[in-house]
Amino acid sequence: MKKFLVLYKAPTSSFEQMKQTTPEQQKAGMDAWMAWGKKASASIVDMGAPLGKSLRLNKSGPAPITNDLGGYSILQAESKEALAETLKGHPHFMMPEGFVEIVEFLPMPGM
Repeated sequence: MKKFLVLYKAPTSSFEQMKQTTPEQQKAGMDAWMAWGKKASASIVDMGAPLGKSLRLNKSGPAPITNDLGGYSILQAESKEALAETLKGHPHFMMPEGFVEIVEFLPMPGM
């Protein structure tokens, strides 16, 4: 099985809109995540977590930035395409303009 970093992304405006949801809507969202987690349990290596604001660091020093990252998971599957099937109907797609990126972990050369 291959491992993949799954990034849950959306425009900043979508994350701001989600902050305005009611406690009931938030609970419904978490219930949907938990239901998906049970369905996809064979693929889950690490359910992951929400992500906070970024700090970009380069040789000039640190600088805060805005990004489209909302969270991550580490999942396993035979291929990106097989994992895409597992992610169909994922609760992140309830977020306005939400999308997912799948990135394969590659072996370290020489290890």
